[in-house]
Amino acid sequence: MSRAETAGPAAGTTDSSAAPHPLWTLGLLRSELATTFRRRRTGVLLGVLAAVPVLVGVAVRIETRDGSPVGGEGPPFIAQVSNNGLFLVFTALAATLPFFLPMAVGVVAGDAIAGEASAGTLRYLLVAPAGRTRLLLTKAAVVLAFCLAATFTVAVVALAAGAVLFPLGDPTTISGVRIGFGEGLWRALLIALVVAASLVGIAALGLFVSTLTDSGIAAMATTVGLLIGVQIVDQIPQLHAVHPFLVSHYWLSFADLMREPVLWDDVVKNLELQALYAAVFGSAAWARFTTRDVTV
Repeated sequence: MSRAETAGPAAGTTDSSAAPHPLWTLGLLRSELATTFRRRRTGVLLGVLAAVPVLVGVAVRIETRDGSPVGGEGPPFIAQVSNNGLFLVFTALAATLPFFLPMAVGVVAGDAIAGEASAGTLRYLLVAPAGRTRLLLTKAAVVLAFCLAATFTVAVVALAAGAVLFPLGDPTTISGVRIGFGEGLWRALLIALVVAASLVGIAALGLFVSTLTDSGIAAMATTVGLLIGVQIVDQIPQLHAVHPFLVSHYWLSFADLMREPVLWDDVVKNLELQALYAAVFGSAAWARFTTRDVTV
């Protein structure tokens, strides 16, 4: 189904009082998902993310080819990669979460509304029975789907690369307790889901920024710029009072899921903070988008 067929010929800009047919809503979601994941930019972003675990795995393989341990600083879990390829999943997620994953999400979220406006297609999407609220929710669902796709791209490629480059076996947790390989896979899945959930805050922020401008490039650049700014502030000790409120502060708390027993405190704080950002900036995006004038 093409976007034109989904949107219809009219160009209304207000919510219709008639309830949209559920199949129409599914068609809009399917169309938006197809449009987003068929873009060359999306493919490039996922390709870059997929390359990170491969590069990390190859680098560890080269450094440890003579049996010596991994030296120097690096992402969490990197010292265990050479003994168990499953740890490449955790290492790759730790390496991409501070910047690469949120940057990719910020690009997609920032372009969600502003990209349509800059392309001149936004007013064609704002038609009955879609309405602005339903369109915004559809765009948000697509961004969340990208959060999952990006995270699992890293995790799955890392697992495959780890299996090829290193032996697989029962992992040892940070607490020094050995668990079964099946349990390790379940924890890897849980960690991937937590990492994907950690991107919800930046996704909501990017979606809000996207409603403020008609330039997709400006929205993407602003979102990525805010991400960089937050990361810098989180590294300044003198600003420790605001650190717990920064969207990225608890991102690496997923490492606590590899303890025995699992330490949930910071993981829960991270999920609560992401929910707060989603509520605040999601509401702000809705308030802005439902009242803005659309002329392009």
